[in-house]
Amino acid sequence: MDQLALLFVLLLGAVVSVPVGDRLRLPAPVLMTLLGIALALLEFVPNVDIPPDLILPLLLPPLLYAAVRRTSWRQFTANVRPIFLLAVALVFVTMVCVAAVAHAIVPGLPLAAALALGALVAPPDPVAATAVAGQLGLPRRLVSILEGEGLFNDVTAIVLYHVAIAAAVSGTFSPWEAGGQLVLSAVVAVAVGLTLGWGANKLMDVLGDATLQISLTLLVPYASYVLAEELHGSGVLAVLTTALFLAEYASDPDDVLTRLAGHTFWDIVDTLVTGVAFGLIGLELHNAIRTASGRWGELLGWSAAVVGVVVLVRLAWLLPATWLTKRLHARRDYDEEIPTSWRETVVMWWAGMRGVASVALALAIPLETESGAPFPNRDEIVFVAFGVIMATLVLQGLSLPWLVRRLGVRADTAQEQEFERALAVRAAKAAKRRLREIEEVEELPDELSERMLRRASDIGWRISPELGEDERREGHEQRARRVRRLRRIEGEMLSAARHEVLAARSEVGADPEVVDRVLRQLDVRSLR
Repeated sequence: MDQLALLFVLLLGAVVSVPVGDRLRLPAPVLMTLLGIALALLEFVPNVDIPPDLILPLLLPPLLYAAVRRTSWRQFTANVRPIFLLAVALVFVTMVCVAAVAHAIVPGLPLAAALALGALVAPPDPVAATAVAGQLGLPRRLVSILEGEGLFNDVTAIVLYHVAIAAAVSGTFSPWEAGGQLVLSAVVAVAVGLTLGWGANKLMDVLGDATLQISLTLLVPYASYVLAEELHGSGVLAVLTTALFLAEYASDPDDVLTRLAGHTFWDIVDTLVTGVAFGLIGLELHNAIRTASGRWGELLGWSAAVVGVVVLVRLAWLLPATWLTKRLHARRDYDEEIPTSWRETVVMWWAGMRGVASVALALAIPLETESGAPFPNRDEIVFVAFGVIMATLVLQGLSLPWLVRRLGVRADTAQEQEFERALAVRAAKAAKRRLREIEEVEELPDELSERMLRRASDIGWRISPELGEDERREGHEQRARRVRRLRRIEGEMLSAARHEVLAARSEVGADPEVVDRVLRQLDVRSLR
């Protein structure tokens, strides 16, 4: 098997792992990691030949952009305090605690190298947290905090990692220089992200075509990451800033085709890249196996100690942090999405899985220092890092669904349905308001006006069937059945039309492009 065949196996596994995971009630990223481990143990499977410094630039930009599409700037600002406590403060505390333990138990491990180990195992993986949490039906506030933590903790961890590596390589360390580097990295990243977001938004208006616009959204995250890194900024923060800007300002409510096609496209990208990323995590197990030759007991002991530190520090931090956030929340005038019980806090604790960023940072550790000497304890650091990744991702990922069911943590479906009904009411009222504005300018026949008014009500009813009962409209059930019947008949008519048009594609002299254009119009009509 060569590298290309291995890539196709991972892509196929990424597709298949989704329905298999749904049936087994297990997260697809965890299944892909297990597949990678199984492949790594087979002798005919080659070692992955990807330069470590390319793993983050290749995998993180599309994964981060896809994750940001599911959130919003308002959701981030509503959770800024818990996100800061987890994504910045907890990462720093975890790094320090891991470094202290590793420096104490690993013979000859310098403090700077120990800090590098702490930085690379500190951040929970944003993709794993989002993928796992999204499949378990958790309360939206927990998913929001986990997404925010996962998206922003890499920024802190990667900057701290580079500072620690620089200190280990050069043998010198300046706290003031490290702090200045952190601030400068953030400022440069935000500037790059906002600039590229603004430019991409303007360019989308020029492109017009849905295919070109969606293609641009694939290129922009990579451009944002690479440009920020070239200017010594945080590529991760730049991608997040660009994605948040585009999510806020680049959405045209009337551009239905681009929105539908873009949603499908990014679902595909997210599924494939996530699968490949976690498959690579499992495949990189061969590095740890090679390092542990003849030293399994010693290295496993160190790994277990660091895993214990990582897991316990998160729990010890979450309990008082949740209490503090609640106390501060009580003084605020608006709702903040925070854990409301010890059960939700436990779920947040156990969802702290490590993943793609930790793997890339571990493999990117230099081989030598500036003096030409080997990087101190590099093999031991890589092994311990993979031990933490495997323990948190596989063990916690496999047991998290059981823990959620055991604790009974579930989303408040009644609240979600109430919000859906409220949106349906707002949509119907907006349609009726626009109809009245049109009637003030144009003279509509009574029959047409009444028909359009019913269509406006249909908008709300189709979103939320209970809306008619809320509005106490007589005969709503009959009308709902009639609407469903009309939609069924219209659907069958459109199906017959699509079959006829598609059959014409095989006829002699038929222009496939014209057939596809007509078929696309029918498809869009079917979605209305």
